[in-house]
Amino acid sequence: MTASFTRRSLLSLAGVAGIGIAVAACSRGDDATSSPSGSSGSSSSSGAASGGKDGGSSSSARPAASSIEPAQVPLAGGVTVTVAGTGLAEVRGVTVGGIAAHDVRASATKVTFTAPHQAMYTPGSADVALFTTAVEPSPSANRSSDGNGSAANDGQAGATQDQATATPTPTAAPVPDASTAVATSTVAYAALTDVDRQLAYAMRYWSDYNLAEYGTMNPIGGDCANYVSQTLVARGWQQRSDWYNRAGGAQHSATWTYCPAMDPWMTANAAEFGLTRRSLDERSKVRVGDIVFYDWNDNQSPDHVTIVSEVFTEPDGTVRIKSASHNQDGPYRDLDEMITVQHPGGTAWFHTFDA
Repeated sequence: MTASFTRRSLLSLAGVAGIGIAVAACSRGDDATSSPSGSSGSSSSSGAASGGKDGGSSSSARPAASSIEPAQVPLAGGVTVTVAGTGLAEVRGVTVGGIAAHDVRASATKVTFTAPHQAMYTPGSADVALFTTAVEPSPSANRSSDGNGSAANDGQAGATQDQATATPTPTAAPVPDASTAVATSTVAYAALTDVDRQLAYAMRYWSDYNLAEYGTMNPIGGDCANYVSQTLVARGWQQRSDWYNRAGGAQHSATWTYCPAMDPWMTANAAEFGLTRRSLDERSKVRVGDIVFYDWNDNQSPDHVTIVSEVFTEPDGTVRIKSASHNQDGPYRDLDEMITVQHPGGTAWFHTFDA
């Protein structure tokens, strides 16, 4: 009887020991789950958070961009771009090549935005950066207006290239550093349209004149009309008997090189060229690549001409227009500054392309 009792006692003790072992094993399992180096418990939690079989939301996934469409955009921008990926719901701002994009919209799986124009209308790749904070579009994509406060050589007689050239001052773009982006991608800028080709030419030659092909008209009164005419050829216009520049500028028509002749010629041929003459009050209808004539003393005869390089709307609704020109040489000259600060009392009008 004593032996039997002893065996039962030993079995009972063994059972208690077994329970203790089981409890200890569970405790080690819990410790493994909470540990950064744990495996099974940690994996299960991660799967739920990333929207796996446990039904977690995809919006809590780590932000990542998987594709971009279209992968190639015009130099002039203006097209809608879609970045697909995961965890993108919190995106509030986008930059392309360091320039803030407009019309940013985000969901868990995609971000759409309107591409800005390439800063200097130059083909090449550009980084697309996505941010969780809004990025206010910069008024000017690259440079401020040129020669603020100076009226020197704005299409006036006796100008020379050296005298006409003003040094642009950079515009500080209020955008975050790309290193703080939550996701990135890449898009390619390319000259896909007539306007792209026109502005690419304008930016290439605003300071480095194309002397070999077209010469300079500065010694005989100013090169502004000669420059604008060249950009129109780059856009696709063909030289003709009443509008031409030949032999490196040695032969040229007044309609090519002289503002008072160019303006009425464009008006007379507006239907053929697809142009509409518009007043200063119609600036909301002006687009990149359009033509601006300026009358410094408001006597109905133009003194200067430029090509529109940028159009944007200020927060107060004001439409701002910047343009590229010779005399003064500059890529982004502000229209209102030119007719108020540089030439008080001046006015301007446009020839806009219908399509």
